[in-house]
Amino acid sequence: MNIPEFPIPFVKMSGTGNDFILIDHRQPLIEPESMSAFAAAVCRRKFSVGADGLILIENSEQADFRWRFFNADGSVAEMCGNGARCAARFAFMQGIAPAKMRFETLAGIIEAEVSGDEVAVKMTEPRDLRLHQTISVNNAPLIMHSLNTGVPHAVVFVDNIEETDVCGLGRAIRYHEAFQPAGTNVNFVQKRGEAFKVRTYERGVEDETLACGTGSAASAIIAALLGQAASPVEIITSGNDRLMILFDLSKVKAGGTGPIVYNVFLKGPARIIYEGELRNEALL
Repeated sequence: MNIPEFPIPFVKMSGTGNDFILIDHRQPLIEPESMSAFAAAVCRRKFSVGADGLILIENSEQADFRWRFFNADGSVAEMCGNGARCAARFAFMQGIAPAKMRFETLAGIIEAEVSGDEVAVKMTEPRDLRLHQTISVNNAPLIMHSLNTGVPHAVVFVDNIEETDVCGLGRAIRYHEAFQPAGTNVNFVQKRGEAFKVRTYERGVEDETLACGTGSAASAIIAALLGQAASPVEIITSGNDRLMILFDLSKVKAGGTGPIVYNVFLKGPARIIYEGELRNEALL
């Protein structure tokens, strides 16, 4: 890895328990070939800053800015809902973008609006919907659903979410042949009154995270398609924070090809935890 020039200013942020390291990278600091290794190094918990992901904010010719998003293992992700909300507030706070903004991701252009510590992002249109799939996991049949809300998600409804083996079962589904070669994120969902509790095993983090914005959106949309909910849907995260998912749903597309979901918004807090400077020892 090419060693960048230190110190590097950064902000640590949390989107309902998903935490991120954000760096203003409009003046390049890290060589592209070193970004994945840099992300994996600084996202290590206990040895470095520690985070679920690294977000680099860069210039864009199409929008207010573009981001480069890296999971904690250094892999690149197309989209991250909670990361997008943190990126939007960071960009507004740094004077990079107005309160209503647009920015580039690998999943497409994202629209966002900042109001205090609350941020709403308009997600890309969901795709690749599959309901009532049965796969074999640990030699037993499992009924599940899947939807891509910027990144692929599997959704499994459970009777007791607290006793669900999120890591063990999540890992088995994440690497299941049905989702190869890219793999999938996995959400376990239980209805709690009018809300839904969601626990997510995240691809790239390879563990349960305290929240997942795209997973919350996928879970809310599938709950609505199954007749269990209607927009807006409140999601209770693993960290017991709250996200709101808003969307429009048409039962049948033109031509009768199935349901269509559009105007999907993810809304919730994006909080600043601290600001600091990375030193070279953060990579050791």
